[in-house]
Amino acid sequence: MSGGAMAGLIASGAFAVLVLFGCYALYKLGKIFDETAARVRQTGIAIDEGTARVRQAGATVDEVNVALAHVNKELDRIDAITANVQTISTNVSSMTSLFAATVGGPIVRVAAFSYGVRQAAAKRARAEVSSRVAAEIKAEKKAERPGRRAAPAQPTAADFDEPVRGR
Repeated sequence: MSGGAMAGLIASGAFAVLVLFGCYALYKLGKIFDETAARVRQTGIAIDEGTARVRQAGATVDEVNVALAHVNKELDRIDAITANVQTISTNVSSMTSLFAATVGGPIVRVAAFSYGVRQAAAKRARAEVSSRVAAEIKAEKKAERPGRRAAPAQPTAADFDEPVRGR
């Protein structure tokens, strides 16, 4: 074997090693591409799930917006009712003040007058009873004076029949 053949053999061996190294690199690169494809598929599935969730969230937000629109309508109605109630309470307050000013004064005067009349009548009745009792006591004392000098008087049936007043 000559030097050229030997060089060709070494060159072909080196080329075979280079080809084997290239095949190994392509094999590894194929595995990387397979892994990348699997990841892309998983990412696609995750994106689809995310898209579905976003659509579901969008539908929920739409439902919430509809519910809020209904709530706002009801709040507007409640505001109107509250305003009417406030107007009514103001009117009732005004009517109460007017009634108290118009009727309250004369009623108080009538009540005070009737109280005064009752007090005067009671005082007069007490005075009459007191004067009758005083007169009876005076009459009894007067009747007892001559009796002291004479014999004591015996009680009669009339004394027991008539009740004693003012005691």
